[in-house]
Amino acid sequence: YQKPIFVWASGNGGREKDSCNCDGYTNSIYTLSISSTTQNGNVPWYSEACSSTLATTYSSGSINEKQIVTTDLKSKCTDSHTGTSASAPLAAGIIALALEANKNLTWRDMQHLVVRTSRPAHLLTIDWRANGVGRKVSHSYGYGLLDASAIVSLASTWTNVGPQRKCVIPMLSEPRNIGSHLLINKSVDACTGSDSCVTSLEHVQARLTLTYNRRGNLAIHLISPAGTRSTLLHPRPHDYSSEGFNDWAFMTTHSWDENPNGVWTLEIENVAGASDYGTLTQFSLVLYGTGSPSSSSSKESQSSNDSCKTLDLSVKCIECNAGYYLFQQSCVKECPAGFAVGSQPLNYTVGNAVLPASVPACLACPEPCVTCSSLSPQSCLSCPPHSSLDQISGTCLHLNHYMRESPGSFMVGPGNQRPLGEFSSQLPLTIAVLSCVAIIATFASVFLLLQIRSGAHIKLPSLEAGGGFSLGRNRMVSYRGIPTMWGDEGMNTDSENEEFDVHNERTAFIKTQSAI
Repeated sequence: YQKPIFVWASGNGGREKDSCNCDGYTNSIYTLSISSTTQNGNVPWYSEACSSTLATTYSSGSINEKQIVTTDLKSKCTDSHTGTSASAPLAAGIIALALEANKNLTWRDMQHLVVRTSRPAHLLTIDWRANGVGRKVSHSYGYGLLDASAIVSLASTWTNVGPQRKCVIPMLSEPRNIGSHLLINKSVDACTGSDSCVTSLEHVQARLTLTYNRRGNLAIHLISPAGTRSTLLHPRPHDYSSEGFNDWAFMTTHSWDENPNGVWTLEIENVAGASDYGTLTQFSLVLYGTGSPSSSSSKESQSSNDSCKTLDLSVKCIECNAGYYLFQQSCVKECPAGFAVGSQPLNYTVGNAVLPASVPACLACPEPCVTCSSLSPQSCLSCPPHSSLDQISGTCLHLNHYMRESPGSFMVGPGNQRPLGEFSSQLPLTIAVLSCVAIIATFASVFLLLQIRSGAHIKLPSLEAGGGFSLGRNRMVSYRGIPTMWGDEGMNTDSENEEFDVHNERTAFIKTQSAI
């Protein structure tokens, strides 16, 4: 039985410029704190920014942006759920999927998975920074947008992290006047030589006790040895308290996986005016993470893992023997689903040993591929939901709502999937050409039909010698093509003259009968 995993909304006090690091739940190492982003990837007006936020999911935004659809009271449904209160349940659902893939995940495993699979994606904010291990992190979004597909894929192959270690380091020997600006620097060894030694960080806390005449004017920052700057507290204009903080543990996740050895810096500044005053009386640095195994377990690990060629000082594999690939600080013969063989830079030196600039490693498939045969964008083997695999190009094609409802409408021949949109631009031209062909064919058919029906029996009036048409009985000619000259006297044949005589006789007979 695994302990429960707590997912917490980071808070909706953004309009009042509140800080979620002043919330004891979001600021706890045991909760997975989730913020919000809007449909268009903006920071919502209600969202609070702080260094304890781990990731984000979608929620409401401005008046023109969509809100969250969910169940409601009295067996109803709503499409207007808002705030970080809508984001946390989405995160909980994604975490549940990861637990289905691997029931042995602990609360710390889950936070590792979130850090490794969340994506900055299209999220917009001015404070994206790369931390000491190269991951982008933000006070508004943590490590980015939760990716359900990626976290489930990684969870299925995840090995539980080692035991949690906690190293507490006193950083202040005597009270210090804060004034308008205070800096405290100290080099630490992260409890090296003890069972509490931390070599790879997870959570970091700065436990502070201070007094100040107006607490809301303070900004507090913590800078790691790798240069990662975490804002533990930003100014809160509506906080008029003069009580200060009493052993409050400000927490940051921004230095995840960094080495804690080196100089840590605490910076406290007054953003209002020189008239404010106060005193820092206590400052302890608390480092949480994993450490080097004992010497016996280290030897056992090395003997049982002959696939590793080079270990770093924390006994983590950084280079594998031939035929193996580096994957999550261990060596594997084949890359798991969602990863493919690539080259990973190796920025490390062991004494005077010359190590390669890069090593073969299992790297994540290029987006949006879920699985892939290589790291090429045209090597997808499977695609995320709402996408379709084009087996010819090896790419994932995004499907709109119509295509998802009618999957057959975008298939062109067996094994050749192409979106309907590729043909839609040619449709108007095709219709126009076919219409013109149909009109011309109809006109030609009518014309030929009239030609056949007219035959050689259509009479045309001939011209009199004076150039005008004559309607006299003796001036009718049979139509046998267009004559070279209207009214030619020599055009009538003998048979035609006989026909005219018969016509005249019939006319005379009718007149005689009429007279009688």
